[in-house]
Amino acid sequence: MVILRTLFIMLQSLTEINLQYDLLLISADGSRIIKGAIAPDDTYEFLVSLQKNEKHMCGGFLISEDFVLTAAHCSAEEPDRVVVGTHDLSKVGEENVRIIEKRYKHRSYYQVDQGNDIMLLKLKKKVAGNNKQIIALPPSNMHIQENKTCHVAGWGFIKTGGGVVDRLMMVDVSVINLNACSKLWGRIPSDVICAGGYGSHKGFCQGDSGGPLVCDGIAVGVVSFNNNRICDYPNYPNVYTEISKYLGWINSIIN
Repeated sequence: MVILRTLFIMLQSLTEINLQYDLLLISADGSRIIKGAIAPDDTYEFLVSLQKNEKHMCGGFLISEDFVLTAAHCSAEEPDRVVVGTHDLSKVGEENVRIIEKRYKHRSYYQVDQGNDIMLLKLKKKVAGNNKQIIALPPSNMHIQENKTCHVAGWGFIKTGGGVVDRLMMVDVSVINLNACSKLWGRIPSDVICAGGYGSHKGFCQGDSGGPLVCDGIAVGVVSFNNNRICDYPNYPNVYTEISKYLGWINSIIN
């Protein structure tokens, strides 16, 4: 009996590990731009690259001179710095690097398919520059219309099974009705926006996680997850954390 119980506990632990791994695969799907174009140098100046050992892991974006907003699941990579002020990750100087002083992962985050996939990063040194390097956040009552054309950008994969790229890529995506999105997925958190992916063959992929969904110059969402690393999106919409649901939490930290 003791041996059987020990085997049961071991199998249960392995099941939990496999479940966590599968969920990590889901979260990592938000990494690179599919069917996009190279972003002009005078755009997305607020976008940053989260890095570990000088390698790109996730995206993020400046919401103040010393705070970056990104996805909570990016904390699994333990990023230690961000790169700012360049679209080309092969050309990074000391002036482009900021050390991460502290990570503020949302206290209710557990796994990507349960919501709260949002995190703030406090930078050790402020980013000096023009206002274009900081993107505005939405008002609490902002409603994104279905079929609204928005944009997403990142250094993630440009095809399923590819690799991250040096040049920043961007693509336009259309907002999808949340009820329709929920039916397609079967179950999604209530604090999300769906845009791109399903039926459009355009959207994000591994490496784009944490980047912003931008509508009319406002960051309305954070790249969260897609379907199990499949980036040409035949069946499922892309899912973003809806920023307007977290304004109180954001302000309580940065203020």
